[in-house]
Amino acid sequence: MSETFKHHDFDDDQIETSELIRDSAEELEATIALWCVPSREKSLALTKLEECVMWANKAIALHGVWDFEPEGAGDGD
Repeated sequence: MSETFKHHDFDDDQIETSELIRDSAEELEATIALWCVPSREKSLALTKLEECVMWANKAIALHGVWDFEPEGAGDGD
């Protein structure tokens, strides 16, 4: 069976990254819900956002996450 169709358990870094992506998507969802008039385009935007989170999580499941520190992190300022 291809890795694509297997179940993948997330490690702690993958869980943290997935939650960050989901939280960011929820903020964007709220903005779209607030400012966009109900329409086909609004529905498509929300569907594509859902797809975006799904594909990002699939990328995390299949390839893991990059091990880097964002700019400014840990500066103590």
